[in-house]
Amino acid sequence: MFPCAARSTEADRVCIFFKIKNCYDVLGIIDREEEGIGNTRYPFCMKKSLQIALDGPAGAGKSTIAKSLAKQLGYVYIDTGAIYRAVTYRALNEGIALEDGDMLAKMIDRMSLRLVPSEEGQRVFDGEEEVTSVIRSSEVTNNVSFVARQPEVRDALMDLQRDLAKDGGVVMDGRDIGTHVLPHADLKVFMTASVEERARRRHEENVSKGIPSDYEQLKEEIALRDKRDSEREVAPLRQAEDAYYLDTTTLSIEGVVQAIERLIGEVSA
Repeated sequence: MFPCAARSTEADRVCIFFKIKNCYDVLGIIDREEEGIGNTRYPFCMKKSLQIALDGPAGAGKSTIAKSLAKQLGYVYIDTGAIYRAVTYRALNEGIALEDGDMLAKMIDRMSLRLVPSEEGQRVFDGEEEVTSVIRSSEVTNNVSFVARQPEVRDALMDLQRDLAKDGGVVMDGRDIGTHVLPHADLKVFMTASVEERARRRHEENVSKGIPSDYEQLKEEIALRDKRDSEREVAPLRQAEDAYYLDTTTLSIEGVVQAIERLIGEVSA
């Protein structure tokens, strides 16, 4: 990593390969081109590569902000939500009961997932099949909570996520990153926004991608998802005691990024 050195360029190429077989076979490949010396966006020199955990409910803007921060810092962005969505999509296709933890864990053992950054955003593959768009469908969205709350599923993916973050230099977003996955992360931020604002964001995102979308239905689905995520027995959605609280309802993407940049400066001082 180069936390105090060059800023990353558009030619950055980062590929993380997830071979989920026994949850330990993980290969991270980082190939970056650098330009310049010093970083005008981050005048402070970070003493080490940080683990940054962004948590919060659906539609709070975690993924958008995480990707932006990772790019600015030259860090790797790890979208844990995409992993759980891909598992859910596979389970739905194979007709596996979404609350059968043992069967889901066995299915995960057969999966090969790849998260590949691109100019259009992170692409998700299950084997040779690209599932980037289909894992964002309403069917997957409405069912991923059932899969994510299974202890066997979370155990099957936990070591993988921790191993990817062990050397720092990562921005990881999810619902239990700061409380469960990376309890000792250098910076934890709990992001949220009103249900109405989160539904609006998701609606606009769906429309831009050509995905059928209904704003009122999204409000209901998001509220239900909040309830499921916060009430599940295993790693429920909640703010870590040492996390910063950030309400993004009235903030632009740039405004949120700037707020977190200030926090990064504090923990790196």
